[in-house]
This record gives sequence, structure tokens and C-alpha cells, in this order.
Amino acid sequence: MRPSSWRQFVAILRKDIVMELRTFEMLTSMTLYTLLTMVIYQIAFTAAGGGLDVRLVTPGLIWVAFVFTSMLGLNRSFVHEKDQGVIEAILLSPIDRPVIFLAKAAGNLLFLTIVEAVTIPVFVFLFVLSRGGLGGPAWMLVVALFGASVGMAGVGTLLATISVNTKGRDFILALMFMPLMYPLLTAAVQATSIAILGGVDAVPAFWRWMAWVGGYDAIMVLAAYGLYEFVIGA
Repeated sequence: MRPSSWRQFVAILRKDIVMELRTFEMLTSMTLYTLLTMVIYQIAFTAAGGGLDVRLVTPGLIWVAFVFTSMLGLNRSFVHEKDQGVIEAILLSPIDRPVIFLAKAAGNLLFLTIVEAVTIPVFVFLFVLSRGGLGGPAWMLVVALFGASVGMAGVGTLLATISVNTKGRDFILALMFMPLMYPLLTAAVQATSIAILGGVDAVPAFWRWMAWVGGYDAIMVLAAYGLYEFVIGA
């Protein structure tokens, strides 16, 4: 009897979580990478002196760290499964291909969200609280991070599946990932900037940029969902 799509989804997602909990390799490497990036930022800002308002550049710095962290996680999740033959085993099982996409994207989103939850408080402590604190409510920052992370995980899952079978897969993934992320990152940086700086009419301006983020997520994730059956079977 063919299992329901929900049971297929849960089985694949559980498998990814259990594999990660056995080693914590991906979460550890992603978190350490982000924290190391923050240390470098701190050294650079200390050398620049007190004349620079760090809050003006922190939105871009946050997303530089998370974009490269997400690519690191995407590469590791698929490379391990490719090397161990897990992808071939999944394809041989009676599982709907779009369900594989949803489960893998949900797992990548979960791991990226965990890294963000660990590192954002450190980032805020180092670069925001010491310089006046958040100008807007904290929920804005949370919404901006999660909204953009959905798009990064969804599109990144499709691109990582494409690049895992190529030579120089790290380079190929970055080459495809960065141009497709540009519209999302533009809106995400603007929304994050409003969350950090605040200001007059901050809430309406924030939601205008989040509408761009939500539109990108809806269009691109649906496109990735529709294309995944062809990509993973290629």
C-alpha cells in the first residue's frame, strides 16, 4: 500500500533530522561560520573607530553571513546523501518527487532557522544594543529573517539538487544561487534595515518590502516545486 504524501513528507524530514542529530556536523559548521564572520566584522568595526554608525550597514552584513551559510548547509546536505547513495534509494522508493522537494526544503529551512536563532542574539548584542538598540520592534527582524529564509531554502533546495551531480558543485551552486537571490536579498535587506533603524512610518514601509519578499517566495518556491520532479530525475 502506497503511503500518504504526508507520511512520505514526515519520513524524509525525520530522516534528515535524525542524520543531523547523530553528528551535528552541518549545524556546527554553519553556526561556526556565521560566528566567525561576526568576529571579523567586530575586528573591522573596532579598527574603523566610533565615527561609523554600524547599524547602517548591519542589515547587509547579516544577509552576507546567512547567504553563504545557507549555501554551506545546502551543499553538505546533498553531498552526503549523494556519496552514501541515499538519493538513489529515495528515487527507487514509491515517493512522489514533489514531496521530496517539500521535505528537503523544510529540513533546510529548519536548520537555517536554528542557526539564525543562535547567532542573531549575538549579532544584536555586538552591533546593535551597544549603539542604541533596535529602532523598530523585534518582531520585524524575526519576520524579515524568516520570510527571506523560506525563499532561500526553497530555491536553494532546487539548485543544490541540480549542482550535486556536477563537477565543481560548490562553484556551480554559488553561480546559480546568487543571481536568483538578488531580488529577494534586496527586499530582505531593506526590511531588515527598517527593523534595525526604525523611524517614521516604519511599519508601513516594512510591510511594503515584506510584500516583495512574500511575492518572491510564492512565485519562486512554487516554480521550484513544479520543476523538482524533472530536476531530480535527470
